[in-house]
Amino acid sequence: MNAVAYQNSSVKKKRHFDVAKPAGISLVVLAMMPLVIMPLLSIFIFGFSKGPIHFWEALVNPAAIFSLKLSLITSTVATVCNVIFGLIAAWVMTKYEFRGDSALMIIISLPTAIPTAVAGFALLLLWGPFGLLGRFLEDTDWQIMFTTAAIILANIFVTFPLAFGTIKPAMENFDTNLEDAAETMGASRWQTFRYVVLPSLRSALITGALLTFARSIGEFGSTIMVSGNMMMKTQTAPLYIYARYNDGDVEAANAIAIVLAIISFAIFSLIMIFRKRLER
Repeated sequence: MNAVAYQNSSVKKKRHFDVAKPAGISLVVLAMMPLVIMPLLSIFIFGFSKGPIHFWEALVNPAAIFSLKLSLITSTVATVCNVIFGLIAAWVMTKYEFRGDSALMIIISLPTAIPTAVAGFALLLLWGPFGLLGRFLEDTDWQIMFTTAAIILANIFVTFPLAFGTIKPAMENFDTNLEDAAETMGASRWQTFRYVVLPSLRSALITGALLTFARSIGEFGSTIMVSGNMMMKTQTAPLYIYARYNDGDVEAANAIAIVLAIISFAIFSLIMIFRKRLER
């Protein structure tokens, strides 16, 4: 009797074996090897091929340090602005129905479809010396293009839909009965938003902020158009990599590329950690 039961269990296990599972995993890994894994590994292999001392010397170059600091500062400012703007936009688009809401939704999402070089060129045509609005600033001390403000503006333009896109679905899934209960208890609209709605959006806010920061710190197409790519002035980390590579200084470009790759890996690791913890 036990032998028959053992045979039946082994047959069931064999029947439940899914060949598609290992085949699918192997296919994904094989596809990722030349597309993602090997290119990233090549950065680290090349960066440390001459030893860690040579890598460190390339990394602590004043121009390299400046470009990293500028990228971190501009990305942080753009992230804060876009999380605030994204939260407000998600609140409006979720709570209210109005004529033209679909058109506004398309406009908010449009930067994801526009090439970043086009975005930078559009900002130049608006705020540049001969732009629609920039021409009025030509004779003043207020200049936007080819400054740090231009980099922040470009980052905000390009990454705005990221925070909005993560916050809006979370707000749509929010239980409005909690808002009604808070209002019946005498809470004002601001108190309800601060103590009831906002805590429920923690995961979306953190995810949106991290995605926006990761996208901003690696932005290239729009920033090269509006910054002027001036070393020690408006040259961000991606622009530094581009400039150093064009000058033949591959080691310097590779050092900053490694730092940006580590930052990106850390950010997406944090996204996964926060999602798992906040979904419990």
